[in-house]
Amino acid sequence: MEQKPARVRVLDAAHELMLTVGLARATTKEIARAAGCSEAALYKYFASKEELFIQVLHERLPRLTPLLRSLAAEPGRGTPERNLTEIARQAALFYEQSFPIAVSLYAEMQLKRRHDQAMREMGSGPHVPIEELDAYLRAEQALGRIAPGADTFAAASLLLGACAQRAFAYDAAPSGERPPVDDFAARLARTLLAGIADA
Repeated sequence: MEQKPARVRVLDAAHELMLTVGLARATTKEIARAAGCSEAALYKYFASKEELFIQVLHERLPRLTPLLRSLAAEPGRGTPERNLTEIARQAALFYEQSFPIAVSLYAEMQLKRRHDQAMREMGSGPHVPIEELDAYLRAEQALGRIAPGADTFAAASLLLGACAQRAFAYDAAPSGERPPVDDFAARLARTLLAGIADA
C-alpha cells in the first residue's frame, strides 16, 4: 500500500491530535512523530502551528467559507431559505467539529493571544464567517429578497451564534445529544427569515 504524501499525513495527524488532546497540548513535535516525519518536514509545509491549525480547519472540517463566498458571488441562486438552511447545516457541523480543537486555547491566555495574532496576520478568524454571511445577506437584500431595513450583520451573527451554541451547549444536556443537524438548520433558517425576509 502506498504511503500518503507527507503534507497529508501531517494534516491527518494534526487533526487527530488536536481533537484528542486539544490545540494547546498538540505540539509540532508530537504531530510530526504521529505523521511519521521529522519536525523539519512539518515546517516545510506549514510555517507555524497556527497555520497548520488553519489548514486543518480548511481541509478537514465542513467547508463553510467557500459556501458563503460562492453564495455572495452569485446572489439569487436558490431560495434564501434553502441557502440559509445549508449555511446553518454546514456551520453547525463546522462548529461541532472545531470546538474540541479550539477550546484548549482558552485555558492558556498567552497562547490564545499568540494564536489570535497569527490568525489576524493570515486574514482568518472566527469573525470571517460572520462577515461572509453578512455579505451574502446584503447581496440578497440588493435583489429585494431580504427586507430593505433588515440588519444583515445582526442576522448573520444570530445564525452563526446559534450554530456555535448548538456545538457547545448540549454536551451537558441529560441525553448528551445535540438536536439533529438537518432539523436544527431548517428550523433556524425559517425562524431567521421570518424576521428578515421581504414581505
